Amino acid sequence: MSMFEDIPVGVGIIYEGERIRGKDMQIELGGPREPYKFELVQARNMDEVEDGKISIIGADISELKPGTNHPFGLLIEVAGAGIEKDLEGVIERRIHEYLNFIEGFMHLNQRYDIQLRLSIKSFEKGLNSFNMLGKVLQRLFKSEMPFIEKIQFTFMTDLEKVKEWYQKALEIYESRDSRARGMNDGDVDVFYGCSLCQSFAPTHLCVITPQRYANCGAISWFDGRATAKIDPKGPVFEIPKGELLDEKKGEYEGVNQTIREKSLGEIQRVQLYTAFGYPHTSCGCFEGCAFYIPEVDGFGLVDRNFKGETVNGLNFVTISDLTAGGRQVDGFHGLSIEYMRSSKFLQADGGWSRVVWMPMGVKERIKNFIPEDILEKIPTEKDVSNLEELKSFLQEKNHPIVSRWSETPATEPETPREITAPTLELPLEMPSYQGLPSGIGIKIIMKNARIKAEKMIIKIEKK
Repeated sequence: MSMFEDIPVGVGIIYEGERIRGKDMQIELGGPREPYKFELVQARNMDEVEDGKISIIGADISELKPGTNHPFGLLIEVAGAGIEKDLEGVIERRIHEYLNFIEGFMHLNQRYDIQLRLSIKSFEKGLNSFNMLGKVLQRLFKSEMPFIEKIQFTFMTDLEKVKEWYQKALEIYESRDSRARGMNDGDVDVFYGCSLCQSFAPTHLCVITPQRYANCGAISWFDGRATAKIDPKGPVFEIPKGELLDEKKGEYEGVNQTIREKSLGEIQRVQLYTAFGYPHTSCGCFEGCAFYIPEVDGFGLVDRNFKGETVNGLNFVTISDLTAGGRQVDGFHGLSIEYMRSSKFLQADGGWSRVVWMPMGVKERIKNFIPEDILEKIPTEKDVSNLEELKSFLQEKNHPIVSRWSETPATEPETPREITAPTLELPLEMPSYQGLPSGIGIKIIMKNARIKAEKMIIKIEKK
């Protein structure tokens, strides 16, 4: 008998990575239009948890108006002899994976940034209650994580209840995050890798260090250590640091080796503290992005809660599209809010002295970690709205970036990366152009071309 025989839709890894567009959705829970949403796991004593209990506070799925989005909270309480507080964040992160196993159900992001969608087709097949989601989660958690002896679920769509628990959740997240502050990457022998998002970005692997949280903001170095200990063959695992190749940029031979293996050779090198050269890859679950603004040779920061346009006219969705997908894109860097609090934050690129714009919401959250002499020199959407205003503001405040404008060009990759692409066949004899007037050359424009070449030689021949 199948573990999910009583569930009206399929459940399995085959459905992971499924996308549900707006026109195909029955309902959306959380998402960018809804400010109050969260997922939280809490460790409890054995006598505080009723195994398999599923509670619903507010309207159930069948009672929610089709095509609408709603506040949403999910509280999971777990108990067991092997349960410890360090595992709460790890169990939380598995919600993303397990809900994506459900046919016609999409789960994105984590913590207070979640976006969940149910498709019309799966709703019509009978997936119409949170009770079914709870049953799927209970069976997957207990089969995949046997140290969980008891587990209960509370689904919330009632706005006031979600608001109440949202504030509690933020305090708990902050308490967890603060644990790793003060530790240095040089203090440990191993980092941790997380491959949970490879169903969405096959070449992406998060490298988690004491000073660089997972991009999603949900897994610290302590979380990685706890997970790898209880589930050594799972998606979170040890990465031996190996030889330190570049201290400033954060490049380690052991990390490179693991990245090459996990990306099947697509990504050869990763430098943890820079957005140029070989930056850390991103999937799409990052809390925010650093994006290069060439007009001022500085970086802007944006998080997914920012709904407007950034100072260069792009919104978060556009910037995240340029950043995500497991690629290494110079000047675009997916990151967590906690990494912005780290002393390693964009270390090789100038750190906070290179940041020239950020949303007010982010600035308020991390202002205690921005150097005092730079804090008031970084504008927000309240101060500037375009690049001309940005330049004037930076000059008026004497931002450190101004001194770079007449000194050096923007940081560029040290060496070009090889781009694997289809072979481009050229004719044996290229066209010959003779008798061009002095000072006139030829421009060759190749549109939508991807070229791989061992060597390109251009010679001027005189007859």
